[in-house]
Amino acid sequence: MKILKYLSLLLLPLVIIAGCKREQFTDTSFVTSATPISNVSVMFNITHDNTGLVTITPNGTGAVTYDVYYGDATVSPASVPSGQSITHTYAEGNYQVKIVGHDMKGGTLTITQPLVVSFLAPQNLATKVSTSNLTVNVSATAKYATLFKVYFGDSTNITPIPSTNMLPGVTITHNYVSAGTYIVKVIALSGGAATTQHLDTIKVSKQINLPVTFEDANANYTMSDFGGNASSLAIDPQNAANHVMKSIKTAGAQTWAGTTIGTAAGFASVIPLNAANLKMTVMVYSPAAGLDIKLKLDNHANANNGLSVETDVKSTVANQWETLTFDFSKPASGTAAWSASNTYDLASIFFDFGNNGTGSTFYFDNLMMAPPSLSQISLPTTFDDATVDYTVTDFGGNTSALVTDPVNSSNHVIKSIKTSGAQVWAGTTIGTALGFSSMIPVSASHTKMSVKVYSPAAGLHIRLKIEDHTDGSKSVETEALTTVANQWETLTFDFSNQASGTTAVNYSYHYDKASIFFDFGNAGSGSVFYWDSVTFL
Repeated sequence: MKILKYLSLLLLPLVIIAGCKREQFTDTSFVTSATPISNVSVMFNITHDNTGLVTITPNGTGAVTYDVYYGDATVSPASVPSGQSITHTYAEGNYQVKIVGHDMKGGTLTITQPLVVSFLAPQNLATKVSTSNLTVNVSATAKYATLFKVYFGDSTNITPIPSTNMLPGVTITHNYVSAGTYIVKVIALSGGAATTQHLDTIKVSKQINLPVTFEDANANYTMSDFGGNASSLAIDPQNAANHVMKSIKTAGAQTWAGTTIGTAAGFASVIPLNAANLKMTVMVYSPAAGLDIKLKLDNHANANNGLSVETDVKSTVANQWETLTFDFSKPASGTAAWSASNTYDLASIFFDFGNNGTGSTFYFDNLMMAPPSLSQISLPTTFDDATVDYTVTDFGGNTSALVTDPVNSSNHVIKSIKTSGAQVWAGTTIGTALGFSSMIPVSASHTKMSVKVYSPAAGLHIRLKIEDHTDGSKSVETEALTTVANQWETLTFDFSNQASGTTAVNYSYHYDKASIFFDFGNAGSGSVFYWDSVTFL
C-alpha cells in the first residue's frame, strides 16, 4: 500500500495533464531502481519574537515524504513532501521531534532530534572548534538555545556575511579556499529576541607534504629547529622569484643541530620509500664543499624510538646550488637500516653534521623522492621512451633541448640551435660522454645509419660521426645534404664513404658514440634544426 501511495503522488500531475484521455501506466521499473532512504536529518528555525513559531525542515537521501511528530500534545503527525518545510507553534519547553522518512520502495528511516523552545537569552554557550589543513569543524551547546548561526569569517566581501545554521551538539564542517587566520563567530538563538555569541580565532593551512618546494601559499612551512639551528623562509640568494629555507647553524650549536622539515606532525602522507626506490633528493646551497649533510627519516608518532633511517652526503661546491641525492639503502654508520615494515612520515636535515656550529648559513629547497633511474641511451633513438636518459651533449656553440615535434605534437624530438657565432664544427653528441649502451654494429655489409632531420634550408651539410667513447681517435664520419626546407626528411649516412680528409671506417673498432653536426663548415647564425629517429640500418 505504501508503494501505491507514493506512486499516486507522482502520477497525479500526469493524470491532470492528460485530462479526459485515458492512459495506461504499467511500467513501475523506476520503483525498483529508486534510491533507498538514508541520511535523514532535520533543521529547526525559530522566530525571535516570543511566539514559539518553529520552522521544521526535514532532509534525507531517497526520501519522497516525511512524517513529522511535533513531540508536544499534537496527536497526529504532519506529512511533509521532500524539499519542503512546515511550521508549528510551541510553548516554552523541551521537545523530542520525531522524523520518519519514506522512500519510493516503502522503506522508512526514523530519527529523533531534541528541540528547545525558550524565550530567554541562551546561556553558558560553549563551542568546540578544531582544524585540519584548510578545514574547520564546529559544534556548540548552550542552555535555552534552539539553534546556532555560524559565521566562518572568509566572506568579508559579501554583505551580510553568509552564515550556516547548526543544531545543538551537531558538528558542521567548512573548507577554506586559502590559508590564513579567520574569526569563527557562533551566535546562539532562542525563541526570544536576545542572543548570545562567541568568537574563536583560528589559523588554517595545509600540512606540509612531498615534494617540498616552499612555493605553496596555503602550506604550513613552519620548521622545527633543534640543537641550536635557526631556520626561516627566505628568498633564494640566486633567484629572487624563488622561496627557499634558510638554516643557520649558530655559533656553538650542537654537533647534531638540525631542522625537522615541518612540525612534529610530519608530512600529510607517508614518504613512499620502497625496495625499488630508496632515494630522495634535496637542493642545497652550502658555504663550503666537503661538509657532511645528513637526512633522517622517522615516524612522527614514534620519533626517536628506533623507527628511523638516516644517511649522509657531502656537499661538493661552495655558494652554489647543487642537488644532493640521499640513498637510504646506505644508512649512516652505526644507524638503523631502512625497513619496509616502518612508516616514515617525518624528515630532518642536519648541516655540517658532526661539527659544532660556527654561524654558517645554509639554504635548502625541493625535498622530494628521487626520480626513477633512467637507462642509458641506445639505438634506435626515438626520444619518446620516458625510461631513457635523453641527455645530449653540445659543443662548439650548439644549444639543444628535448621538445615537441613542430609538425606532430604527440612526438618528441631534439631541437638544436647553431647559435650566432658558433664554431664551424659545432655539434651535439647523442647522449653523454658514455655514448650508447651497446656498440654500433658497423660491418662490411652494414655501414649505414639514418636520422630524420627538419632543416631551415635545403643544401646544408649534415655530418654524422661515430667513435669509441673511450678513445676519440677511433672514429669515422660522413655527410649527407638536406634536400628540403622546413619539412621532415630521412637522411642516410654511409660510413663506407667517409667525409673528405677524415679516417676511413675500421670494422675492428668498438664504435659506441655518435655526434651530429648541422650546417657543418659554416659558423653559426642562429639557425634552428630538429632531429629524431637515429637508426642503424
